[in-house]
Amino acid sequence: MRYSVYSVVAYFFLFLAARAEALRMPTDTASPQGQQPKVEHILQAFEKGQHGGQFRTFIMLTDNGGLLSDYYAWAAGGWLHFQTACWRGFSMGIGGAFNFNLLSTDLSARDSATGAINRYEIGLFDVENPRNRRDLDRLEELWIRYERQGLSLTVGQQLLQTPFINHQDGRMRPTAESGAWLEWQKGRNLKVEGGWLWRISPRSTVRWYTVGESIGLYPRGINPDGSASGYSGNLKSKGVGLIGITLKPYPHLAVQLWNQYVEQIFNTVFLRADYQRPLPRGHRWIGGLMFLRQDALAHGGHAEPSKTYFPARGRSFAFSAQAGWQRGSWQAKIAYTRVTAHGRFLSPREWGREPFYTFLPRERIEGSGGSHSITGRLIWAPENNRWVIEAAYGHFYLPDVHNTVLNKYGFPAFQQFNLDIRYTFKGLLEGLRGQILYVWKGRLGEFYGNYRYIINKVDMSHVSLVLNYSF
Repeated sequence: MRYSVYSVVAYFFLFLAARAEALRMPTDTASPQGQQPKVEHILQAFEKGQHGGQFRTFIMLTDNGGLLSDYYAWAAGGWLHFQTACWRGFSMGIGGAFNFNLLSTDLSARDSATGAINRYEIGLFDVENPRNRRDLDRLEELWIRYERQGLSLTVGQQLLQTPFINHQDGRMRPTAESGAWLEWQKGRNLKVEGGWLWRISPRSTVRWYTVGESIGLYPRGINPDGSASGYSGNLKSKGVGLIGITLKPYPHLAVQLWNQYVEQIFNTVFLRADYQRPLPRGHRWIGGLMFLRQDALAHGGHAEPSKTYFPARGRSFAFSAQAGWQRGSWQAKIAYTRVTAHGRFLSPREWGREPFYTFLPRERIEGSGGSHSITGRLIWAPENNRWVIEAAYGHFYLPDVHNTVLNKYGFPAFQQFNLDIRYTFKGLLEGLRGQILYVWKGRLGEFYGNYRYIINKVDMSHVSLVLNYSF
């Protein structure tokens, strides 16, 4: 009965969509690209609606080396989406995902040497219930939208992309949000967006949570004093307010300014500027800068320090920069990120991946302060859009694992190599895409003989094999 109310609405949508499809006349034709089909009544909005979806299979393998536990998992599932055409400015959408654990190690078992639990493979399923293999469906989208003259307002369950609340990288289902979201587009050079979110369904979960409940579903790390973090289930917040402005003042410059306000917990200001300069003979120079500031609000989530998320009166600062070159199918980039020692950079991992230029899939620097990250990338993406191959390598200098003030997850400094190969099929297999991601992480920092600082973190290899069929 998890979707008792939502299911009624969902079935109503599907009934109307099916009825509209049955009534569709053979003379119906698609509207020219970029134009809205003419709709005179509500039934026509369903008749001329759009549907789509994806089937996905995902295999993950993690080799921790030595006597530490290794893991594997094979998931299969997909998602379906339907959106009505626009009638007098209004449209509606519905979408859901389903997922199955076809084969895996026991994801609820703890490593015999360290007591650690699985980290990566469980993300394909349900982090709250590792034994859940079948009941992995989720209604992700159920919204109504009004559009007029470049302005749109969407209310309900939806999928958003912002610097800190986003789909995240990989796994079977993205992070979804429930709230009101407003967008205003002024030509190609100005976009203003923002809204208020009151519920979140994180990636690798099957339920919807209040904002406070959604923080702490993933591993929580430790408090600055070294005690176990106790904020899970103890945070209260009325919601998240966001506003973002994207401006292109010059042809080759794009600037973004975002503010994320998490009521009663913390506030984040984020500024990003990206510049591309054409050079002779088809060369192009790429540059970018980011700045971030965070401040605690009230007690940071809870009056008791051991149960708060963001330390009272706490703050953090981060800077990130990127430089690169592009010519034809080739790109080369180097990037650097500094989180200052004023405090830990904190962003709920349940909500999305971090936006820094140095981010590499399967790891983050969230939870660190006083850290330095340096990465290099080489990307080959030919014009036929079939192959994309990226090799990336980075050094991530985190504080010592015993520095609990600035190292939330007890993560040693490490190096990481990623090889990401993607291929888009054509012809009879149009719509099918494949991906192979190989990740190796090696330890740079001391671990003091405690393998809890090693397992699922460093001195390990990880492989992801993905097939997506989109329609």
